[in-house]
Amino acid sequence: MSDMSPEEGKKIVFKGMILLGIITLIEVFIALIGNGHVIPGFHLHKLIMYPAMIGFSMYKAYFIVYEFMHMRYEVKSLAMSVILPTVLLIWATIAFLDEGSYWKDSRAQIELLNANGYVKVEVPMESHGDHQEVAPVGENSQMEGASDESKSNEAEKH
Repeated sequence: MSDMSPEEGKKIVFKGMILLGIITLIEVFIALIGNGHVIPGFHLHKLIMYPAMIGFSMYKAYFIVYEFMHMRYEVKSLAMSVILPTVLLIWATIAFLDEGSYWKDSRAQIELLNANGYVKVEVPMESHGDHQEVAPVGENSQMEGASDESKSNEAEKH
């Protein structure tokens, strides 16, 4: 990179800016077409529009890091030390979004159960062999008998 003249450097920068501008215009055009603003009544399906937008944005980010942040001219280990944490950050973001949607769905289900009159009740746990079942103590005589049988089976094992 140090052997490049200032004129060559300016030429590379302007080519990069033109490329980024063209990609941005393509993204805007996809968004306008996809939402029906260019052709009334025509909409791109989200499974086409969103991956295209994400792909163009990721290419722009790659190009900026590669060219303008001079990663092209660095040693491979330095480039990997920048790329690996970025990939892990993207993976963690996707994982947290997925987990958050699970909690949101669970919360909606709990609120629905509470709205229908279900009340949270603390119930003592009884041991039945390798698993535990939730049941009020003394409510079901068969469960009490099973509990006594499991206790005798455990005593025979020891």
